Amino acid sequence: VILGEVFDVAVDLRKDSETFSKWYGVTLTGEKCNQLWIPPGFAHGFYVLSEVAHFEYKCTDYYHPEDEGGLLWNDAVLNVQWPLDPDSNPILSEKDKKAMSLTDYCSRKE
Repeated sequence: VILGEVFDVAVDLRKDSETFSKWYGVTLTGEKCNQLWIPPGFAHGFYVLSEVAHFEYKCTDYYHPEDEGGLLWNDAVLNVQWPLDPDSNPILSEKDKKAMSLTDYCSRKE
């Protein structure tokens, strides 16, 4: 994050991993210039905490839109502890509105 503040989350989707389905979250800010490396095999999501945020990414491979997918931000199995006001309604992208549960993700054919 080079401007603003976000809560950044990585979820382990490697089915043979000891930490499969576990998540890790950290607040990234433009002020701290901190960053999070998310290795291949992990899902990535974020929640913008500031009015505006600018993100920069480094990737391990070229972007392949056909490989893109999404997990429900509020999946009960993952239980990510997003720093949300309990009365708020997060604004979701169209892609995020169509995301799948972890259970559905695991049962799909690859």
